[in-house]
Amino acid sequence: MEKRIHETLQLEVAGGIATITLTRPESRNAISAQMIQETLAAVDEVERSPAGVLILTGSGNAFCAGMDLVMLQSLAGQSPERNLEDSRRMAHLFHRLYTFPKPVIAAVNGAAIAGGCGIATLADFTIAVPRAKFGYTEVRIGFMPALVSVYLRRQIGEKAARDLLLTGRLIEAEEAHRMGLVTEIVAEERLAARAREIAATLMAASPISVQRTKHLIVTQDEEALQHELERAIRANAEIRSTADFREGIAAFLEKREPKWQGH
Repeated sequence: MEKRIHETLQLEVAGGIATITLTRPESRNAISAQMIQETLAAVDEVERSPAGVLILTGSGNAFCAGMDLVMLQSLAGQSPERNLEDSRRMAHLFHRLYTFPKPVIAAVNGAAIAGGCGIATLADFTIAVPRAKFGYTEVRIGFMPALVSVYLRRQIGEKAARDLLLTGRLIEAEEAHRMGLVTEIVAEERLAARAREIAATLMAASPISVQRTKHLIVTQDEEALQHELERAIRANAEIRSTADFREGIAAFLEKREPKWQGH
């Protein structure tokens, strides 16, 4: 068994299975700039390793609660160039997980919100405990779920995607399962074991067959996806200059109702 401990996550490779565990339980595993960097580095390491499957999970009571408060505070004051750079970095993480050559299993141990919901649902298999909640809540703080929209529409269809993305509502694991966001609901005490069972099933098949099949699936409309992703990156960056974005972030941090201006 090989284990690497970073500041925001832990990477363990054992029995042909790599597990990345987000380890910021005090902030509900919120996404920081450092977490993005360390996750990308860990994923690169998994690709080079002999592991055949990657499992993503969280420590504590949450899977990932979305963007870190420190990151949120900094966004409203950034330059357009910096916002575009940040947007590309998050888009790179999403696309890296979506197209990762080895199968990815998200073992969702609790709330998966906003960007955390994106990470959870971009996996090939998303298994969740009954108490897990899912939601793309960006519109509720004056932001927009631009990046994830590119993938979500393909996963659950446009009508269901409009529902989740335009309302920003949270849904229970059962509804997420009905919509196709969650592959399977698993008892909390069985989550890790069930993830390993799925991994074992995948590893029993030909590795080259599994990898080429996944590659075929995720590249069926690669040109269109990349075009849409570029538009989403720019939309993600541009909305950060609006008054509603600044008000939404301020209201969220001050724990009050926002006063929207509509621009």
